Order: sequence, then structure tokens, then C-alpha cells
Amino acid sequence: MAISALLVDWSFSSAPVKAIHLLRAALSQITAKKFTCRHITPYGVIIAVNQLTDVLTAISHPTRRAIIGQLANGPARFLDVAKPFDTALNAVSKHLKLLERAGLIERRKQGREVYISFRGEPLRQVAGWVHEYERFWNERLDQFQQYFRDKKKEKR
Repeated sequence: MAISALLVDWSFSSAPVKAIHLLRAALSQITAKKFTCRHITPYGVIIAVNQLTDVLTAISHPTRRAIIGQLANGPARFLDVAKPFDTALNAVSKHLKLLERAGLIERRKQGREVYISFRGEPLRQVAGWVHEYERFWNERLDQFQQYFRDKKKEKR
């Protein structure tokens, strides 16, 4: 339901209860959607910022990076993932949820066991974003180097 339709229904509704139900329905639709904001790098590459933000947030913590490193060797059970860390299982579970939201891991149930495996595709997006700025800085450094070469030639 569109917000404008909600406002029309609400303003002409004789029953306040109906208006409250309409408002709840519209808000649940709004919050259920994952809005994508786009970022354009200096070289015109468009990146979905919300996923990029999720991935950068996920890899920002050393425990999550260690989990990624562990899972890069192959799928593991939850308890095997949690074993090397001196934290509560609940804390490891929260780290895994954040990694899963970023799309860096996936869970697969096999019988009674849940196996967690690494997915590297979202890191390609981060690498692409960083690469665009690497090109930007390389060009600036090349210009800087050329400036000093020109200055050296002027002195001769």
C-alpha cells in the first residue's frame, strides 16, 4: 500500500481502528524492504551502499575476520567455529548473524548439525570499491612524481 493511499484512507476513515491497521500495514512494508542507496565512485562505478556497508561492518571486527579465515578452509559446525574464541556462544552467534546478513557466510542444515560455510562474493564488491580508489591515488601519485621530474628538468 502506498503512503499516499494510506493517508487518504486514514483521513477519510470513520473508524480510527481501521486507520491504525492501515498504518501498521504500511510501516511493516516499509521496514521489511532493504533500501539500497547507490554510491558512484570517482570513475563512475555504481555500488550498492547498504550491502557494501554491511560487508565492511562485518569485516571490521577481528573476531569476524578470524571466523572468515577459519571458514575459508572449509565448512564447519557451529561449535567448531566457536571453539577458538574465549567468548560466550551467544557472542559468537551474534558475530555469525552479522556475517550472514552481509552475505559472507551461509548456513546449511545436515541432519541435526548446522554447517557454516564462507561465501567470498561480497568481498569482490569491497575489492572493487577499494580498487577504484587505488586507481585514483595511483593517478595522483603519478602526477606528483611527474611534477618532481619536471622540476628537476627545469633546474638543468
